[in-house]
Amino acid sequence: AYVHRASLFFSLALYAVKVRAEAMQRASEAVPSGMLSVIGRREANYKFACLEARKHCESLGIENPVCEISNYLFPDSRVIAGHLQALEFLQENARKYYFTRTKMLPVSGAFHTRLMEPAVEPLAEALKSIEIQKPLVCVYSNVDGKKYMHSKHIQKLLVKQVVSPVMWEQTMHSVYERKQGTEFPYTYEVGPGKQLGAVLKKCNLKAWKQCNHVDALEDEESARP
Repeated sequence: AYVHRASLFFSLALYAVKVRAEAMQRASEAVPSGMLSVIGRREANYKFACLEARKHCESLGIENPVCEISNYLFPDSRVIAGHLQALEFLQENARKYYFTRTKMLPVSGAFHTRLMEPAVEPLAEALKSIEIQKPLVCVYSNVDGKKYMHSKHIQKLLVKQVVSPVMWEQTMHSVYERKQGTEFPYTYEVGPGKQLGAVLKKCNLKAWKQCNHVDALEDEESARP
């Protein structure tokens, strides 16, 4: 008999995603917030910029303002999230902080920051009712860039991920860490868009040289009679 050995049944995973998305949307509606994509020069100090943006918010009368790095994408690229007033301040003072490009992302809130704390408990409760097994293959968490170890570890980090920055650059380094002289594996990016391959190129050029893109929609269309 066939035994299903995925970490999560697909239908239950969708349920967890639904709970997470709805809870994060409610948290987003509570505070005017957003996310700002930033490309910076080597001199850029993102944490210092966030600190000054928070001080600016305090001068406007905002209590406990949020402005912090929410995504580490690749060297010299970050996503900063928080109160809209903080992000507007960073855009207006981009040259001061050595930001060469800033762009507001089309999202409704400051994901992966403490502004999402109201979404933590609903997701934690939903995951309690779902059986999670240890993955058969290595799966890395973007909370810390390390492999998941066991079911409780997965459950804990899935909840923590809601309010923690996405360590994508660090995860890429972990996944492709190799001894000198060892060949890199083939990498396949499946689906529309080539953003992940582009990020990999910035993080690890040698690994990117063996990266291929598979457009699922094109393959599906070509398979039709």
